[in-house]
Amino acid sequence: STQVALLREWLEQNGYGTVQTGLARSALASKGISRAKQGNYLSPLTMDLFYATDFADRLEKEIIPALRAGFVCLTDRYIYSIIARALVRGVAYDWLKDLFGFAIIPDAVLYLEADLEHLIPRVLAGEGFDYWESGMDVLRGDDIFENWHAYQTRLLAQYRQIGKEYRFITVDANRSVHEIFTDLRK
Repeated sequence: STQVALLREWLEQNGYGTVQTGLARSALASKGISRAKQGNYLSPLTMDLFYATDFADRLEKEIIPALRAGFVCLTDRYIYSIIARALVRGVAYDWLKDLFGFAIIPDAVLYLEADLEHLIPRVLAGEGFDYWESGMDVLRGDDIFENWHAYQTRLLAQYRQIGKEYRFITVDANRSVHEIFTDLRK
């Protein structure tokens, strides 16, 4: 989110119109996703359908109109984040590719890759270890840190795999905000 905000400001200073969007922010589905995440009562497939609805709504109402108007569209997490998370939860890749087959292929995917050692302080500086980002819904055990570590390790592996297929531009996110932003501008 920090880097998307910096990129948006930089692009606008350089004369580009921009639109910023992100995961679970559609008017249609964001509140429902938030409510669904307060409990653990929806299956992974149902959650994926919820996220697909969110994405489809943003695509139709935000992304496509912005692109048609000549804007640069910056998306804080795209369908690949949903796909990677779903794969870790055991959802079939072919089903996910079919589900998100309507998505526009981005001109560039800038993947900020950080190792777990560097992610832990960021998580602790934020809201701490989250139930969903720790995979508590799919991993056994009560230790949220252990589950977070296992879930994030699997998630990073999925991002690397998806990144190869979709040619992500990988940026080392184990550095300072300024160093990362310098690479993103390039």
